Amino acid sequence: MTATTRVLIVNPFASGVDERRLAAVQAALPSGTETILTQAQGDATELAREWSSRADAIYVFSGDGTYNEVINGIGRDVALGFVPGGGTSVLPRALGLPRDPARAAELIASGRQRRISLGAINGRRFAFNAGIGFDAELVRKVDGLGRRFDGKRPGDVRFALTVVKTLAEHRLRYDAVLEIEGLGRAAFALVANCSPYTYAGRLGLRIAPEASFEGGLDVVAPRQVRMRAIPRLATQAVRGGHGSRDVLVGHDLDRILLRCDRPMPVQVDGEDIGDVVEAEIVAQRDALTVLC
Repeated sequence: MTATTRVLIVNPFASGVDERRLAAVQAALPSGTETILTQAQGDATELAREWSSRADAIYVFSGDGTYNEVINGIGRDVALGFVPGGGTSVLPRALGLPRDPARAAELIASGRQRRISLGAINGRRFAFNAGIGFDAELVRKVDGLGRRFDGKRPGDVRFALTVVKTLAEHRLRYDAVLEIEGLGRAAFALVANCSPYTYAGRLGLRIAPEASFEGGLDVVAPRQVRMRAIPRLATQAVRGGHGSRDVLVGHDLDRILLRCDRPMPVQVDGEDIGDVVEAEIVAQRDALTVLC
């Protein structure tokens, strides 16, 4: 009988990773699981590429950026377990796992599997969301703040301040600067593979409330944004739903083609991947096995 091979990829710089939590996660996972620490951005992609050829399960204790590296690195379908170790950890929370990493690891270790879809923008996979424009600009600005003395990213307060500053820089006004084929022109585009789209602390932002890991992609794109509309849009993001007249909406889509008037920033799963003028965003249905 072939021995079962399991590996735990850990980003030691993730906001919620420390020695105590790592020890608890290791204790909760199956015995014999090998632990490997990443050292730099991109390491998890290479590790996933290497281990997916021979591992029966890959566990990842990190934040969303490292999860994204892993799903872009695997060379074959292998069971993945995402242990929350970031400041937000959207993916495991959206999958229904608890925020406590040890408890999440216990559930992952039970071996219950679920098949989910993924998205890909110009070939780059994402698990829960992608954005062109507004939210990608926020991601870039937060990255520009740098990291704390311990190598970890700034927390929720710094992010909230960045949101306020960015809105002020735009004078609370966003005009239509991109075209979504078949839908129309919009100020920015939010693409969801699940709901919530993301979290603000404990609060889930249900920007695309009908989006599902089992379906295709949803897109929500305000035609334009003015100061008077911001409170309403914020409320709708929390409660779920949107105004059909001033927001473009697409549900359960296999392909979204988008063209920008100028190069615009793009984020996938909270990671800045540069600027685009054109983007082809496709659903990869039933693409991934996750442990939850």
